[in-house]
Amino acid sequence: MKNGGSPDAAAVEEYFRALQDRLCDALESLDGGKKFTEQKWRHRAGAGGGRARLLSGGTVLEKAGVNFSAISGDSLPTAASARRPELQGRAFRALGVSLVVHPRNPFVPAAHLNVRFFVAREKPGDEKTTAWWFGGGFDLTPVYGFAEDARHWHRTARAACKDFGGDCHARCKAECDRYFYLRHRDEMRGVGGIFFDDWNRGGFTDSFAFCRSVGDHFLPAYLPIARRRMDTPWGGRERAFQSHRRGRYAEFNLVYDRGTLFGLQSGGRAEFILMSLPPRAEWRGDFRPQADSAEENLARDFLQPRDWAE
Repeated sequence: MKNGGSPDAAAVEEYFRALQDRLCDALESLDGGKKFTEQKWRHRAGAGGGRARLLSGGTVLEKAGVNFSAISGDSLPTAASARRPELQGRAFRALGVSLVVHPRNPFVPAAHLNVRFFVAREKPGDEKTTAWWFGGGFDLTPVYGFAEDARHWHRTARAACKDFGGDCHARCKAECDRYFYLRHRDEMRGVGGIFFDDWNRGGFTDSFAFCRSVGDHFLPAYLPIARRRMDTPWGGRERAFQSHRRGRYAEFNLVYDRGTLFGLQSGGRAEFILMSLPPRAEWRGDFRPQADSAEENLARDFLQPRDWAE
């Protein structure tokens, strides 16, 4: 992997810290009451640490986490090097912001955003960069599907990609559909969005600009949907189905998610890494949705790849 020029990790860190602040401010405003609490942590297996922020028990947001991390270590974890074995054992620096939102109202979808930056070097203390790349994306996980929400989400995702090559959106959407897929269930986690990894197209300047575009488009993608659905009446049936669907969310994060694996393998704080899990979830072996109900239609109409942006 060619480095495409010298990366500016300091500029990335500055952007990521500011992004975390913006995301937290916007989600606090959406909830209208609760505030994020912050815990600063140090990396026990290397250098660096992060700021973990959690909002829980809100009127709109039952649980929301927005984490920033900046860590370095002597050996790149296997979750980050599995697709690039030539980097195994290299010293690394990793920066990232990760957001997960689990709303209280079942009609407001869960959402996820991650942006990250890696630099791998020859050995600890060596200033020669051997590889760098960006990764991340955002995806939407509704309990109840609405076509207008899916269209808005994907059109905003397409706007995030429009200045970065004619194939950018199609490539990132397809990768998102592939990644957020529960193979043992034969269904997507949600309606997808965009996802990218190993991204160093056009050199550092263009790649960093794309990463910023993804981060900057999350709030315009999510907030209109949340505000549209947050006052929808709901009851026990909807809450039970939300807990059922949250079980699927937990399955993906614990079985397939590379970010969860990287965090644990790199020596991060387990409580903050697993903050992405929903506040409550259920697994009912006898669950059967009513025929032609909104619950049945979710899997049929929304949990398979579809071109929503058109």
